[in-house]
Amino acid sequence: MTRETRLAEVFITLADTLTAEFDATDLLHYLADACVELLNVDAAGIMLSDLRGGLKLAASSSERIRDLELFELQIDEGPCLDCFRSGQPVTNASIREAEDRWPRFVGVAAEAGVQSTHALPLRLRGDVIGAMNLVSDDTTLMTDADVALGQALADMATISLLQDRSSIAKTDLAEQLQTALNNRVLIEQAKGMLAGQANITPDAAFERIRNHSRSNNNKLLSDAQNVINGTLDLSTEPARTHEL
Repeated sequence: MTRETRLAEVFITLADTLTAEFDATDLLHYLADACVELLNVDAAGIMLSDLRGGLKLAASSSERIRDLELFELQIDEGPCLDCFRSGQPVTNASIREAEDRWPRFVGVAAEAGVQSTHALPLRLRGDVIGAMNLVSDDTTLMTDADVALGQALADMATISLLQDRSSIAKTDLAEQLQTALNNRVLIEQAKGMLAGQANITPDAAFERIRNHSRSNNNKLLSDAQNVINGTLDLSTEPARTHEL
């Protein structure tokens, strides 16, 4: 498959909100995975605005960036927060050179193996509803074309997430974003339960849930809920590499 064909496939998937199977939780995780695949970065995390106007973690491509994003929120400092507040991309920020900018964030990022970081806004008609953090384990720069592609992916996912492209009210917007955030809590609970049951890492647990949902054409949230209530046992499920 050529890169052009793959890009078209990803954009079609991100734009497809008209089917009964559309699910915001699946969309956000698909976006994170697509960014890792297409933008030459090592991990991606997505934050959304909650009902109070603050940021909450909504999706991540790995446990490592999940922990980093949660720390960023805890200390109220880092690229995603700057991007969300300004509405502007933060690109090619070297961890070694960002001590003055994010003095607490850079130390933890470096310990996690991150060498450079980028953040792109999730926006709709001028309103910023979240931000996407992209991290690299080396100092390779994102090109202008990479940034443009990443922003296009973020914009398309934002439109799809909100679905009503003509007249969405502020209250409806906040409620939709809050629902997506609440769903993340259930995903985290399912990951933790399966990790304990199968004695595997949270990353591996998430892969099992995601692989099962995609193989069976289920919603990710539905499989996570079934893991929690005990009707779906994935503790002996063989590990497989997921595909977008």
